[in-house]
Amino acid sequence: MMTIVMASGNVGKIREIARLLADLDVEIVPQSDFGVDDAKETGSTFEENAILKARHAVAATGLAAIADDSGLVVDALNGRPGVYSARYAGTDASDEENIDKLLTELNGIDDRGAAFHCVACFVAPDETEAIIATGVWRGEILRERRGDGGFGYDPIFLDTESGRASAELTADEKNARSHRGQALRALVSALSKRQV
Repeated sequence: MMTIVMASGNVGKIREIARLLADLDVEIVPQSDFGVDDAKETGSTFEENAILKARHAVAATGLAAIADDSGLVVDALNGRPGVYSARYAGTDASDEENIDKLLTELNGIDDRGAAFHCVACFVAPDETEAIIATGVWRGEILRERRGDGGFGYDPIFLDTESGRASAELTADEKNARSHRGQALRALVSALSKRQV
């Protein structure tokens, strides 16, 4: 059985990727099990950051790694917060502080179009090219929070198809629609073809 390092400490994300890879003969292990710290996200795109994280885990463990980077892109804010989504209101900002900043910036703006973007990648220790997969979840930014599920911007992101905030969706509903679910399913499909 092949061991793949998940370049994340997010338990939910690790559980999600392990479930998606269940049909392959692999074991998903968080990088924290190897004492690997988070990589510095110095890239200017989601793809650059995902590759940085995966290569960091590969270099530290000598094993293949999967990483992803994602964020919220708001049309009226010229793509902000983008790659800075997790630290939009500051380096140690909470989800609540990031949401407050975003809602303040959108105050009085009627164009509420937005999308969550995700890039997932797989890097093997003996290969120079990363396998890349992407996902995009279009929606709108609500004027106030709704729901208590999820994390990050979920309480203010309206899934226009269902008419509910991301934070109002069940985990299965969210995975079926979300940017991360799309990217990880595409990555799993690519890995299945290459018989990881």
